[in-house]
Amino acid sequence: MPVVDIVGLPGGAVREARDRIRVAIRNSGLSFPDDRILINLSPAAVPKRGSAFDLPLALGVIAASGQVPWDDEVGIMVLGELTLRGDVRPVHGALAAVSTGLEHGIDRFVVPRSNLAEAQALGRGSIVGVDSLTEAVKTLREVRPETWPAPDAAPADVAVGDFADLRGQDRLKRALQIAAAGRHHALLFGPPGSGKTMAARRMPGILPPLSGRQALEVTRVHSVAGTLGAGASLIARPPFRMPHHSASLEGLIGGGRMQRPGEVSLAHGGVLFLDETPEFRTALLQALREPLESREVTVVRAGYSVRYPAGFQLICAANPCPCGNLGRDAAVCLCSPADVHRYWRRLGGALLDRIDVRVPVSPPRSEDLQAPASEGSARIASRVAEAVERQRHRYRAMGWERNAELPAGAVEIHCPLDTAGRTALREAVDKLGLSARAYHSIARVARTIADLERSDGVTVDHLLEAVHTAATATATCAGSRCESHGLPEARLEWLRRNPLHRLTPGRLPLRCCSSWVRWT
Repeated sequence: MPVVDIVGLPGGAVREARDRIRVAIRNSGLSFPDDRILINLSPAAVPKRGSAFDLPLALGVIAASGQVPWDDEVGIMVLGELTLRGDVRPVHGALAAVSTGLEHGIDRFVVPRSNLAEAQALGRGSIVGVDSLTEAVKTLREVRPETWPAPDAAPADVAVGDFADLRGQDRLKRALQIAAAGRHHALLFGPPGSGKTMAARRMPGILPPLSGRQALEVTRVHSVAGTLGAGASLIARPPFRMPHHSASLEGLIGGGRMQRPGEVSLAHGGVLFLDETPEFRTALLQALREPLESREVTVVRAGYSVRYPAGFQLICAANPCPCGNLGRDAAVCLCSPADVHRYWRRLGGALLDRIDVRVPVSPPRSEDLQAPASEGSARIASRVAEAVERQRHRYRAMGWERNAELPAGAVEIHCPLDTAGRTALREAVDKLGLSARAYHSIARVARTIADLERSDGVTVDHLLEAVHTAATATATCAGSRCESHGLPEARLEWLRRNPLHRLTPGRLPLRCCSSWVRWT
């Protein structure tokens, strides 16, 4: 019996290929050599994993035995898993492999037919899709390199919900429009059934389509993760990821035995939606801080590191309290102030400080549900696209694209305020006790609102809406028993005129000592 040895740090699936390729070659009507065969995988120091080596190993054995012509001067990359019958199955990471091959001067590729559309998404190279080992051999025998087909990639589109379905939530829709235009992270909080999840699911429908470079990055990540469906091509629409609150650290951030990308990378270029955010483990929420800042994540395991992009927009949703009834007229909240404090403390100040838009959401009224459909996603998306284009033009030579990415040192330059605007912002900072990060957050959101209004400058109206939307919330307490007791009279007067309270961990806006809060 012939012996096949594979050297060069082969993984378990690669070692098993010795038996698969022998049976697949014979079942395809080809001859398997009776000699001892030694297959070297180089570079030897890099581990080789996965079943994508099956087809290239089989073709290598066939070519070495003289059954198919092979020109060492012609670079060809081959990918594919083989069944015992000789069929070629799809593999993960075809787009990433083709992209790497092109970077190393390879321009001809043989891939599983199910991966063909994905591999052609780059729009470069000559790529052939095959269904069997016999077809792959026929391609190498009969198809001349200069006649290999050129790629024909068509971006894939995915249907999403329409904002017209969301009725009676004009403030929520406006806040998400601002978040989409400036790529601001957002927090939606309110009782169950108020429309938080429904609104978040419609976010991709108002985001601009991915640019060519972004689409390739997103598709490469999903290709490596194996989340592209059979026959899938370029991902043109921003992805939407919604992990469960029981997700593991490896599932959210990435890693594991195969160093796969996590949800933060699968949401690159799109939206990462955390429903019931306080139910996530604190360690998971705090692990989001680095990707939010650097827009990438590095996965390290056993001395090897892999860097994945993680430029996502974070949308969080939360109930106002553990039972969800705080602030509802038709229900009684059973949570104590301590319960509410612990519930919000799970988010942590560091994560909340990175969220620019915070929106209290009230359940719609019955008359709102029966009203005609409101403004749809198409019109909102048009305004968002125009605002995004203004930002890209403004920042085209500065290394960033959107207002949310504006460094603190550039806020004064790109968010100019007149005298009235500076006075209003200073008053808000002094009266509400806002931090420097919150100051810059309000300025960035005001700049986005100005872009949506096609304004080159930031006016007082833009600033007031930003204070109302960015890092603040409006509420009225029930009765006279609230935390405003004992405050200086000047601040009480300011609060009467501007009922705005910053949402901080463990403190709801205008939290009443009896835990009764009504959103307005």
